[in-house]
Amino acid sequence: MPRPSYLVDTDWSIDHLCGVERVTRKLHELEPEGLAISVISLAELYEGAHYSRDPLHSVAALQRFVAGVVALPLDDEVCSLLGKERGRLRKLGRTIGDCDLFIACTAIRNEMILCTNNRRHFEMIGGVRLLSIQG
Repeated sequence: MPRPSYLVDTDWSIDHLCGVERVTRKLHELEPEGLAISVISLAELYEGAHYSRDPLHSVAALQRFVAGVVALPLDDEVCSLLGKERGRLRKLGRTIGDCDLFIACTAIRNEMILCTNNRRHFEMIGGVRLLSIQG
């Protein structure tokens, strides 16, 4: 399997699982280049599925989605990038959540484009490449 080119953020994953057509269509378009998610997104998605109105259906749908993507772990390099970036942002008086930092640093470490519509947070992170769908 070729190395994935795109890291799918939690928001795109949720939109896809909820049937947002423009996101699902874009994911299918990007699929030949390889899709991945961070284990951080995976944990966030499982939380949402377990506490949804229909947990059995939601968990099953999530597991079908995850079967088609690569789940990327955290490693020393991701953690080092996060520490450096979080410190830089703190010096500037700007902070974002650790989950978003882990996801962005996973994209940077793996030289992937992060698919997200949460540009406001991710644009503060140095070196992350973003793909968004507006509308």
